[in-house]
Amino acid sequence: MCFSAQASFTAGTVLLIVGAATVRRARARSELPYAWIPVLFGIQQLLEGALWLTFPDRAPLLNTVLTHAYSFFSHVLWPIYVPLAALALEAVPWRRRVLVAIATAGTAVGLYLLATLFTLPIVATVTGQHIAYESPHFYALAAMSLYLLGTCASLMFSSHARVVAFGVAAFVSAVAAYAFYATWFISVWCFFAGVLSVIVFLYFTDARRTARVRGAAPELEAR
Repeated sequence: MCFSAQASFTAGTVLLIVGAATVRRARARSELPYAWIPVLFGIQQLLEGALWLTFPDRAPLLNTVLTHAYSFFSHVLWPIYVPLAALALEAVPWRRRVLVAIATAGTAVGLYLLATLFTLPIVATVTGQHIAYESPHFYALAAMSLYLLGTCASLMFSSHARVVAFGVAAFVSAVAAYAFYATWFISVWCFFAGVLSVIVFLYFTDARRTARVRGAAPELEAR
């Protein structure tokens, strides 16, 4: 997490365990992208735990590699992946159309931020017992607006209440992280969002969802 390597490794391990249980509950291929979210957050937290171990100046090259690997998740993956995962779950036509538009916007900002990772240096430093990611780029307000649209609003347009709950929780945590930890926003919000991704598991415990999936989509082959 943003406070220590131990916290990041603990959060990452818990998320991998919860994520594995979540993936096993998926009954249709359309559910798999959403089910994998806690696992991906777990990997991201483990990367930040490893990054903590490179401070101060213990392994400069590894620090750079881990900073960019973590930033690929935080900057690029989530605005592209989340709306596509929500779209895969959705059956309501008008909601699907909205989610396609949001996925397009999320992909655009994700690719833009990917380009900045190659053209503008991103540096991770420890200040105030947190990791700060200095990621300069242009059009910051527009990029953040599209980012939140992809990562939070896409979930709120779902017809599934437990998916909407995750989107609302993610947005509230983003506001709280910026209000109290603006300097370390990326690290702190990713931790909050990662912990909140356990809400994804709740979607797969809904008995109504199980009946709906079995009636509308082919089940996955037994694993």
